[in-house]
Amino acid sequence: MAWVTALVLFAEAIGVALLNWFLGVVVDRQDMSLAGLDSDTMAVSSKIGGLVFGLYFVACAVSALLVGVRDRAPGLVGRVLLISAAVVHALLGAFTVGLVGWGAFVFMMVVLGLIVFTLLAYDRREAGPVDAVPPGGGGDGEGLRREDGAGQGAAQGGTVDLGKDAGDGGHGDGRHGDGRHGDGGTAVVPPPAPSAS
Repeated sequence: MAWVTALVLFAEAIGVALLNWFLGVVVDRQDMSLAGLDSDTMAVSSKIGGLVFGLYFVACAVSALLVGVRDRAPGLVGRVLLISAAVVHALLGAFTVGLVGWGAFVFMMVVLGLIVFTLLAYDRREAGPVDAVPPGGGGDGEGLRREDGAGQGAAQGGTVDLGKDAGDGGHGDGRHGDGRHGDGGTAVVPPPAPSAS
C-alpha cells in the first residue's frame, strides 16, 4: 500500500506544479490584475507556489516510497511529512467541494485514506505481538530441567557424572559402595554396625 501512496503523491506533485505554472502563464499573457496587484507579481507568485507545493508533495512521496522499500514504519521526518500531507488533503477536500465539485473531494479523501493507512499499518506491523517469547528464552528452562534431573539423581542415591564440567578430578565411578567421588575425593566412612549384645 505504501507503493500506491507514493505513486499517487508523485502524480499529485506533478499535477499541482503544472496547474500553478499554467495559471501563472495565463495571468501573465492576459495581463490580469486583482485588487491592484501587478500581473507579473501574480504570475511569478503562482509559479513559485506551484514549485514549492510540487517539491513538498515529492518529499511526501519519497517518504512513502522509503516506507515501502524498507518495509517498516517511517522515521521522525517521514512521519511528520506524511501527517502534514494528510492534514493538507483534509483541508483541500473541504475547500474543493464548493470550488471544484464532489469528484475532487472524493479524490482528496482517497489520498487521505491511503496516507493514514500507510501510517497505521506499518506502525502495527513494527510493534508486533505483545506476548511474544524473546529469542533464547527456552535455554533457561532447559537448564532448569537439567538441574532438576541432576538433583533427583542425587536424591535417589546415585552419583552424577560431572566430568564434563569439573575435569578429570571430578569423575564418579557410579558405584554406591566405593565411598569415593573421584580420584581426589575423601573416603566416606560408613557408621559401625550395631552389636548383638
